[in-house]
Amino acid sequence: MQSMIFREATKNDIGQIQVVRNAVTENTLSNPALVTDKDCEDYMMNRGKGWVCEVEGKIVGFAIADLVDHNVWALFIQPGFDKKGIGRRLHDDMLDWYFQQTTQTIWLSTSPGTRAETFYRKAGWKETGVYGKGEIKFEMSAAGWKTRIVPV
Repeated sequence: MQSMIFREATKNDIGQIQVVRNAVTENTLSNPALVTDKDCEDYMMNRGKGWVCEVEGKIVGFAIADLVDHNVWALFIQPGFDKKGIGRRLHDDMLDWYFQQTTQTIWLSTSPGTRAETFYRKAGWKETGVYGKGEIKFEMSAAGWKTRIVPV
């Protein structure tokens, strides 16, 4: 496997972040124009922070946390780069940072029956109901994050 570089996202990454977001096969956007470059910039620079994973100079995964609405705004991996630990590392870096900023419970939603649903359950997220158009709503508390059992 090529070397992976994990780092904070910058405005210059938005183009490649959009490529990854629109390449995924689960939790796809019904209309890609609904998430603009300006939205990405706002969530990464003003509302929260983002992280990327690069392989050979190309972004293959990203995560963005929102401190305003206290949610995971995005966590996506380029098809073909899944099951390599990229999502877990981005997830953990994002939540470590988030809980250094606040003790407010963070939430996210994802479609049922997806690999994302399985990923979040394994990561210790608690299902708390339904969100939007039938998505599963998950939450993670600061205490839950601090006391999670990290798989070896």
